[in-house]
This record gives sequence, C-alpha cells and structure tokens, in this order.
Amino acid sequence: MVRTEWSIQDIARSAGTTSRTLRHYDAVGLLPPTRIGGNGYRYYDEQALVRLQRILLLRDLGLGLPAIAEVLDGQHDGVAALETHLALLEQERQRIGRQIESVRTTLRKLKGGEQLMVEEVFDGFDHTRYEEEVTQRWGAEAYRKGDRWWKSLTEADKKAFQQEQLDISAAYGATRKAGHDAASQEAQAVTARLYAWLQPAAGKVSKGYFAGLGQLYVDDPRYGAYDEKHGPGTAEYIRDAMKIYAERNLTD
Repeated sequence: MVRTEWSIQDIARSAGTTSRTLRHYDAVGLLPPTRIGGNGYRYYDEQALVRLQRILLLRDLGLGLPAIAEVLDGQHDGVAALETHLALLEQERQRIGRQIESVRTTLRKLKGGEQLMVEEVFDGFDHTRYEEEVTQRWGAEAYRKGDRWWKSLTEADKKAFQQEQLDISAAYGATRKAGHDAASQEAQAVTARLYAWLQPAAGKVSKGYFAGLGQLYVDDPRYGAYDEKHGPGTAEYIRDAMKIYAERNLTD
C-alpha cells in the first residue's frame, strides 16, 4: 500500500529540519498540516511534501519567509514552479563549481609561487547574500556598516569572530544545563559576551534592538539549531536572557 501521509516527526527527520520549524511554518501560514489527528499530531500529504520542498529550496537560495510566501502564492502550477527551482539550483551548482575551481587555482598558484589574480580568487563568491534581509530588518545603513566592517577583517579575524559565536552558544547551553535561570548572574554574564560580540558589527546596540534580536531566536526557524544542539527551550532561554539584559543595562 502506497503511503499517502506522514507525521510531523517523519517529515522533520526526512527533510533534515525540526518539528519546531514546521510548526513555525504553520503559524505564519506558510505550511499548514494536511490534517490534525485526534491525538493532536500533525500529518502531511504528498502535496504538503512538495510545498515543503519548494520552501526549503527557496530558503537555501537565501529568501526570507515573507518572500517565500509571495513566491508560493504567485505560483499555482506546481510543475512549473519546480522547473523554476531546478533552473535556480542549476545556477547555484554552477556558482559552487566556480568556487571550487577558484580555490583549486589559488592552491595551485600558491604552491607554485605564481601571481594571483583577484578575479580568479573571488570567482563564484557572493558576499551580499543576506543584504536584502538585513536591509528589511534594520535598514540599508546597517547593512552597509556591517558589510564594511566584515570586509575589513583578516581571515583570522573572521574565524575568531565566528568561533566566539559558537562559544557563546555553548556557554548558554552549559549555563542552562547547570540550572541557572535567564536572570541569573551566570546567564547574564554570557549575555554580556553576546552584547560585546555584536558591538564591532552593529555599533551601539539599543535596548529595543537587542531585545528584538533576542526574539528572533524564537521566531526565526534558522535558530532552531540552538534547540537541537543544547536541548528544547534553549532559544527561549536566550531570548529571555537578552530581554532581561536589555532592560537592566541598555537604553533606546
């Protein structure tokens, strides 16, 4: 017998996402379940599977949820939509292929002592992937400022900045696991590290900005990784810690 529907756990596991993300997609009207059983479980049919595939494809291409909703609402022909996605994926594969060849060329020239060409070094790289999202959330100047700062960093500085983000995430997980609540001295010390981490890129961070950023840990499905790594509820824990820190230490 051909299977015609799947539970939310089955879909999350097969799609490499989380049940929390799928529930968020439902909450924003992007992917409602086909039905909800008497046990309260959510179930999805084949049509929902195809819609989720389209959502995930568009996310991988860098679109935010509002933009994805507009695309899906404007494309009622599922086959035509998938053909469009396939064309975009082919373009992405070509871009990644150029990146691979760029790195290979750089390695070959470095080993051989040859002169590097800037066009070869950066072929296929896109440094503006999140420009639209940042501009929509915080304005064009915020993006320009952050972009200038990021480009001014050395590769070592970039790696150190990214590692600090991972270390802060791990510190939140450890603090929560140890039983310290979001208002505790321990959790607030980690939040102070997060605030300091934001300073170079964002400049002076206001109370509203910091608390709003904290809310993203709950609202944006991409932050579901915190729950996956450190246990359910970690995103809410970070949000609460950031809100408390903002109220205690920041002004608008």
